[in-house]
Amino acid sequence: MTTTPDAGTRNVPVPTQSTYQNRVADYWNAEENPVNLELGRIDDLYHHHYGIGEADWSVLDEPDAGVRRDRITAELHRLEHAQAELLAGHLGPLGPADRVFDAGCGRGGGSVVAHLRYGCHADGVTISAKQAEFAGEQARKRDIDAKVRYHHRNMLDTGLPSGAYTASWNNESSMYVELDLLFAEHARLLRRGGRYVVITGCYNDTYGQASREVSLINAHYICDIHPRSAYFRAMARNRLVPVHVEDLTAAAVPYWELRKEAQHLVTGIEETFLTAYRNGSFQYLLIAADRV
Repeated sequence: MTTTPDAGTRNVPVPTQSTYQNRVADYWNAEENPVNLELGRIDDLYHHHYGIGEADWSVLDEPDAGVRRDRITAELHRLEHAQAELLAGHLGPLGPADRVFDAGCGRGGGSVVAHLRYGCHADGVTISAKQAEFAGEQARKRDIDAKVRYHHRNMLDTGLPSGAYTASWNNESSMYVELDLLFAEHARLLRRGGRYVVITGCYNDTYGQASREVSLINAHYICDIHPRSAYFRAMARNRLVPVHVEDLTAAAVPYWELRKEAQHLVTGIEETFLTAYRNGSFQYLLIAADRV
């Protein structure tokens, strides 16, 4: 065990991390990607996930280059925020007395969305000390740090109290960990009847093994995308019973089509995502499950 400052709180013990987890932490501690930072600066809601919904394609017709850039950025942020709101909508019903847990919270946008929607307490956990510090500062700027807190901890072993949470989630962070270890920790943290929600990219078992495109995505983000079936098997082993499953693949395509046109934000992985979605090897799912 090591000790590290908890964002906005006291020093806390952090479980020893594997070599792989250290590499992931190093990646996110060094990350300064404009596609994350420029979008978040619009309203100080920083999301580390993609977006869903039909895009406003009129932004591409804007003749002024500077205005066009700003409109594309704002539209991508709107789609990302729509995804955060969709996930939050599956957490309820919640109230100001409830506590929620954001696993792999990144720079903290999802926790803020849940708090603003329900007035609930939120604890976000990230393996990146830099992200935890950044997210904590955003909560202080909003004057919500008494109810929204961020912690530099391992989401597989958080040290947070058992049975204290009414809802918890992963929004595009489950591909960085072993699912049985992840779901065991969510099951420990959730009270009986608590709700767990995950939005994730997964490879389609009916396609066969992971496709070339899925392998390229893994290499780009230093992650390990799981097969779709692995989520349901691991949930069953960890007292999480799916109550709602939604295929968001088609809804995710417009985001990537628009992002491909954003020359100031492209990372080179856009066409790979679109190919994977279109050839059926990769799917984007929302799964909501109750803890029994």
